[in-house]
Amino acid sequence: MIVKRAVQLQPNQKRGLLMKTRTVVNTIAFLTLSTMLMAAQMQMPASTPEKSKPAEASSAPKTLTGTVSDSMCGAHHMEKGKSAAECTRDCVKKGTKYALVVGKKVYTLDGHEAELDKLAGERATVKGSLMGEMVMVESVAAAKKMAK
Repeated sequence: MIVKRAVQLQPNQKRGLLMKTRTVVNTIAFLTLSTMLMAAQMQMPASTPEKSKPAEASSAPKTLTGTVSDSMCGAHHMEKGKSAAECTRDCVKKGTKYALVVGKKVYTLDGHEAELDKLAGERATVKGSLMGEMVMVESVAAAKKMAK
């Protein structure tokens, strides 16, 4: 008859086995995370020098004509019961910037806030340097009425 004898580990042996187990688990976790990060990086598109540079201002000033609004509301004002001018001024007081709505595009305006405040909700012609969808304003004037 064969008698199986249970192996009993000493406290120091238990601690050593536990530390080895933790080391193996930590190593597996580290390798898994590293593999996931490497795979994610390989899926990212390579950046080109043109795309990695921040948008630079165009050298020639642009002239845009549209409606003066704010960058939060754009073409559709959210404050019920207020005119476009009142809504624009309220939103700017709350921290948004003036914007110019040209067709379906909304350009954020930087500079000449006093003139823009006077033209809030109205059509205006803005001249300035274009950086993406931001215009560094050089001048602002009320837009000339279109002939009917």
